[in-house]
Amino acid sequence: MPIPDFQKLMKPVLASAANGERAISDVVDELTEEFELTPEERNEILPSGKQTRFANRVHWARSYLKQAGLLANTKRGHFALTETGKKVLASSPKHIDKTFLTQFPEYLEFKSRSGTTDKEEVAAAPNQQTPDEVLNAAFSEITSALAEDLLSKLREADPAFFEDVIVRLLLKMGYGYDMQAGRVIGQAGDDGVDGVINLDRLGVDQVYVQAKRYAAHNVIGSGALRDFYGALGMKDVTKGIFVTTSTFSPSAVQTAEKLGARIVLVDGPQLARLMIAHEVGCRVKRTYEIAEVDESFFE
Repeated sequence: MPIPDFQKLMKPVLASAANGERAISDVVDELTEEFELTPEERNEILPSGKQTRFANRVHWARSYLKQAGLLANTKRGHFALTETGKKVLASSPKHIDKTFLTQFPEYLEFKSRSGTTDKEEVAAAPNQQTPDEVLNAAFSEITSALAEDLLSKLREADPAFFEDVIVRLLLKMGYGYDMQAGRVIGQAGDDGVDGVINLDRLGVDQVYVQAKRYAAHNVIGSGALRDFYGALGMKDVTKGIFVTTSTFSPSAVQTAEKLGARIVLVDGPQLARLMIAHEVGCRVKRTYEIAEVDESFFE
């Protein structure tokens, strides 16, 4: 079944403490079984890579119940029912969600402190996502739009400028002995190579670069890879990076794997991600720091 949203998990989380103090990690495991999640659903990781989606939703369910005064933290990673929580559980409510929690003054005070209303949250998260998921989704949307904008500008740019961007990106990624170790050589008689990066100061070890500024639908085939391989052979070089704003065909990928030289392929989506990660052609506009309680501090 689909991973339940965090509001559907509120009642099960509350009920899990019916017989006393519980460890949140144990509750996550129990509810995983109760909701009969598939291995894929159990192991689905949030974009942050630090927690499974299901565990994150269980933690948020507990957090909301705590804010409403139905649960209380007892020690690190553990919680128990409050007297109010026991009364709610004894009343056997059909379901518990954010609307249900509005009857508790503690929850209303919490909403007042956070500066949002449940209506605003629902508008921002129609699928009942947790705050973490809303933030991750917004970040993903912003990053995707930025990636598309970067690729669009690269496709419209002058070829020489595009080649310079690729060399500059590779230098920022750590290729070359310093930021002056690369240069663009794309011109008549370049033998199909657009840039070169010296990995040592004497240029004994080099990486050659091919940069193709193509439209998204212009897929690069195996022929272009064989040509690049031939160009590397003419220069007696065994390392090459083939970068494009489009994509590579399956046969091109197979060709690159079979050729004797070490050729790395970078397609449009990966190129955009690398530019964003290394701030080439873009810059960080705003940074948010998200803190969480350090439970060990209070032990």
